[in-house]
Amino acid sequence: MLRLRPLYRAVYTARRSYASTSFPPLRSLTQQDVQSLSAIVPNTPILSTLPPFSLPKDELDVYNTDWMKKYQGSSSTVIKPRSTAEVSQIVRWCWENRVGIVPQGGNTGLVGGSVPLKDELILNLSNMNSIHSFDPVSGILVADAGCVLEVLSDYLLMHGHIMPLDLGAKGSCQIGGNVSTNAGGLRLLRYGSLHGSVLGLEVVLPDGTILNQLSTVRKDNTGYDLKQLFIGAEGTLGIVTAVSILAPPAPSASNNLLLAVPDFSKVIPLFRKVREHTSEILSAFEFIDRTAYDLVCKHGQTSPIDEGETKGASCFVLVETSGGRKEHDEEKLSDLLESLLSSSDGLITTGVLAQSPAQFTSLWALREGITEAVSKEGKAYKYDISVPTVAFEDVVDETREQLRAKGLYPSGGVTKVMGYGHMGDGNLHLNVVAERYTPEITAALEPFIYEIVARYRGSISAEHGIGAHKVHALHYSKGEASRAWMKKIKVLFDERGIMNPGKVIE
Repeated sequence: MLRLRPLYRAVYTARRSYASTSFPPLRSLTQQDVQSLSAIVPNTPILSTLPPFSLPKDELDVYNTDWMKKYQGSSSTVIKPRSTAEVSQIVRWCWENRVGIVPQGGNTGLVGGSVPLKDELILNLSNMNSIHSFDPVSGILVADAGCVLEVLSDYLLMHGHIMPLDLGAKGSCQIGGNVSTNAGGLRLLRYGSLHGSVLGLEVVLPDGTILNQLSTVRKDNTGYDLKQLFIGAEGTLGIVTAVSILAPPAPSASNNLLLAVPDFSKVIPLFRKVREHTSEILSAFEFIDRTAYDLVCKHGQTSPIDEGETKGASCFVLVETSGGRKEHDEEKLSDLLESLLSSSDGLITTGVLAQSPAQFTSLWALREGITEAVSKEGKAYKYDISVPTVAFEDVVDETREQLRAKGLYPSGGVTKVMGYGHMGDGNLHLNVVAERYTPEITAALEPFIYEIVARYRGSISAEHGIGAHKVHALHYSKGEASRAWMKKIKVLFDERGIMNPGKVIE
């Protein structure tokens, strides 16, 4: 159970007990330990508040604090290896000396999975950022775990390919972290999850062993597919150091349109009609409720539709298509928009089709800018959940009414309750914006939201992972037998419990 700082400041303290596991206690790094690590990997950058480095504590805040500024560890030392061999040496030393390790990439996660809960050693992979190879025939890319997603995307685009995932944090997140959290994002509807796109991994196991499965073949039916264990394991079974991934050909034509929808009951039939009309070129169908739309427009994004035309809309849908013939795809979307506007079923009130690359980017900015808009508006309680698409509005409404019943909304601390997300794959981002983090709001939301998810037999984490934030709630999505086997797998790989302690499972 996480304990909060006095007065419930906006940062969770990192004081989780590991008593619920059978792992022996881990020890804190000492000055002698830092000197030993420096001797083992003399060319590896080390940042430490301990002698002989003696850096000010605040210089490590960026590594100790998560992106949401909810979790803050107290690690004294960050080590930034440049190769898999160095990672192996560092991990082996930690294994032998029972020192906890937190693997860290771009630190853009939303559940506290990439920062220490205590004073574990932070192993930051940002220096491992080389692209090993790319085969333009097969479309297979092999790259270090520390490569930034946007850098890989730009590299592939020069070769006529794209990454199979796209995230709002693409300018900071790293592919190793994406794989370790099984990140979803905006292209999952078209290209599927990383469990299908990742062909091979190189992983440093908890005892320092290098497991090299950087396969560059698409078909390999030789026994257990071990790489799948590390996709979504959040660094609790080993450290992903390199990735082999299938990069699809870049579409020669991408188009999008924004549709204003009168009420949520129209969204599901709208999705069916859009899917039927666009067929194989449909690549995204994003839902944005009215609160989220108004908020992103308030904080810098220009609405592409006149305010007067959106007055009757309760939500919005962003549709993207990706195909091989520009004129053909544009004609399909134009016909779709015309059909929707002239139809008597009233699925939309209005819509706008991008007419240029700048307008295409502008429409996507509305969806991708929501996260930043929420952070500007206040303190965010974020719930990344999977529920049936027909339940999106009900989940948001139930949450809003729960907060109202507790006297927390619209006055009392909570200012906004909103939903948006990937309609095409049932992933709802439920966001609650508050003036500050308080125990009353947390108690009103949890386990209330997790109970709703369990009622729908959904998932408490659709794409962000479990991290530290949802460890206590795993039982809402995973049964007793599943949790027991997850613990057995953890112990099998990491019997000393040094890998990302306190994350994913208790």
